[in-house]
Order: sequence, then structure tokens, then C-alpha cells
Amino acid sequence: MTAYDLLVRGGTLVTADGPLAADLAISGEVIAAIGPELSGGATTEIDAGGLHVFPGVIDAHVHFNEPGRSEWEGFASGTRALAAGGSTCCFEMPLNAHPPTLDAASFDLKRAAAGAVALVDFALWGGLVPGNLDQMDELAELGAIGFKAFMAASGIEDFPMADDLTLYQGMARAAALGLLVAVHAENDQITAALARRALTSGAALTPHDYLRSRPVIAELEAIARAILFAEETGCRLHIVHVSTGRGVALVVAARQRGVNVTCETCPHYLVLSEDDIEPFWPWAKCAPPLRPRADQDELWERVFDDSVDLIASDHSPAPPAMKQDPNPFQVWGGIAGCQHLLPLLLDAGHQRRGLPLAHIAALTAGNVAERFGLVPRKGHLLVGADADLALVDLAASETIEREQ
Repeated sequence: MTAYDLLVRGGTLVTADGPLAADLAISGEVIAAIGPELSGGATTEIDAGGLHVFPGVIDAHVHFNEPGRSEWEGFASGTRALAAGGSTCCFEMPLNAHPPTLDAASFDLKRAAAGAVALVDFALWGGLVPGNLDQMDELAELGAIGFKAFMAASGIEDFPMADDLTLYQGMARAAALGLLVAVHAENDQITAALARRALTSGAALTPHDYLRSRPVIAELEAIARAILFAEETGCRLHIVHVSTGRGVALVVAARQRGVNVTCETCPHYLVLSEDDIEPFWPWAKCAPPLRPRADQDELWERVFDDSVDLIASDHSPAPPAMKQDPNPFQVWGGIAGCQHLLPLLLDAGHQRRGLPLAHIAALTAGNVAERFGLVPRKGHLLVGADADLALVDLAASETIEREQ
């Protein structure tokens, strides 16, 4: 008799308590049993001998640009890239869709577009911009996972940055709604003025001019300001794509005094430094930018000591033509990395630096589910949880090619 729909036999399960040699059985879309040599058959069996079974990655930060800019990349190919890299769920940002996700109508448009083609589970961020505070309630009612605000120019005309009053009042509203606010933390006055200075200097511009226009202090100041607003309003705050250990330290210090704040970093800050900017330009342009090796080493220390809460891809694709401008300030900034989030962490984190597999699973799944209220359904390999799995051969290797 077939007791289950699917049996994954002989794998090593990556659990919060460490590796566990066990079978895993699935009925419907739920984990039905975990144990050694489970009895009973299944409609389908997978021999996972020699493989590690991870909880599927929950990528909390992706841009799939649909509706309205699906030629940049939409949910069809974007979610297939996620699945190819071991991600089973994503939270999609309110930009760069057109219209951006700022009210009930735009939320419904995006949910319909994603629901028609997405290969993995998804949640949608709502936006927090000047003029949409009155729409925050309807976004929450429709199921927005949280609200995203930019403290510097977003690069998208229809998604303006949140001025201080908008951010402060939006955080107060989000606190009342019980939802989290995520911020892109860079000081716009600093970054915009330095960019103007470079552009009007008359000198030949290089990628390093772009890096110098977005110094670490611009990120640190904005993180500190966002934390102050969250402390005053009682808002649950999340700092996205923190690029330095010093930025993480600000979050840790705030937590120690009772502020409800978490942070994420991205694989590109952990595997690339400013030394890589020219050989990887323009594909490695991002904001905040790649940092010096010393900042990268300190960021790794914060990953190891459990100060970084989660790791997300900040997947941000664009048409190739938008990456070709000779002016480094005009090149689209964004790295298309969701397919390689988990592989890069397994390579750079586990294989090279000795980061425990359970810690990687927490950073990419367990901690994400807990921060965003998805437990016990997601984030862990537990009976009764959604059967979101990634099977990994740690002995395998691949070279990331442009075609991927």
C-alpha cells in the first residue's frame, strides 16, 4: 500500500539541532513523517543518499518587476530561478512594477500576475512612499508581508523616497497594524551630493567614482535614524541589504536596548568586495555598493556571531541595455542573484569558512519564517510543516556562467 505521496529516503536532514540521517515523508503538500527507514510506500520515492535536505530557502527580498516591467524579468522566469537554486518561497518588493504596489488595486494586479505563473510560494511587500499612508490599511488587509521604504532615491520615478515625516508617520501606522517596515538605509543628501560632485568634475568617470559616492557613513547614518524612528513609534523594523559589520553593530546595540529591529545582508557583500568592481562591472553595481575587504571580513564576523538575522538575494534584474551606459552613475544598479543565494553560502560560508549548515538553514529559512510570522508552516523540517525542501549535493561543483 502507498502510505504517502512522496518519500525522500536516505538523506541527511539539516535541522536546527544539527544533521539528522532520516527519511522524510510527504502527504499532499505537508511533511507527514520523519524518521529512520520509514515503513510504508509512496507514489514516488527519491533516493537522497549522499544528499543534504535543507528547508527550502525563503528569499525575503526579490524584484520581479511585474506587472508593467516584465521585460526586465517577471514572475515566470524569476520564480524558476529561485527553484533552481533551492528557494521555495519569496517576498517580492513593491517596485519596480508599474504601477508599484502602493494600494489595493495595484496589490491585486500583482497578486493576479504572480498567481498565474509563479513556480514557488510568494508574499508581496507593500510600499511606503509620500502620499500613500492612507492606503497602508488596505494593503495590510489584503495580506502584505510588510512595507518597504527608501531613505534615498530608489531609481524608479513612480516610487519616491520617503522623507523623514513620511517614514516616521508610516512607522507609527505600521506599528498599529502590527506589520514590519523594511528600509533601504542610505542618506540621500550625502549620496546625491557626492554623485553631483563627481558628475560635474569634468574628469573621466570610473566605477570607483560610483563607490566613493556612497560611503559607509551614508549607510550608518540612515540605519541609526531609522532605528530612532522605530524606537519612538514601537514599529518592527527591518534593515535590508546591510553591507558592513558596523551597520550590523548598530542593529545589535538597538536590540540590546529593546528596539524591535532585525537586519539582512546579501551574498554579494559576502563574496565580492570593491576589489572586484572592475572585473565584474557593470553586473556588480548595487546600492549600497560593494565594500572594502576589511568591511567584508567584519560582516562575516557578524554572520558567525549570529548578529545577522537573515540573508536575502536582493535579486534585481534589468534588460542588458540598461547595464551598458559608459557613465557609471547611469548604469542600472542591481544584481540578479536569486538562483545562487544558497549555492554561494554553501561555497563561501560552509566550504571555505566553516559556517555550520544549521546556521545557513536558519539564515535562509528558519529565521525568515520566524521574523515574518510564517512558523510553524515554513522555515523548518518538521512534521506538519509545508513540504518545502531543497536537496543539495555538497560534493558537487559548478561554475556560474553568464547564461545562468
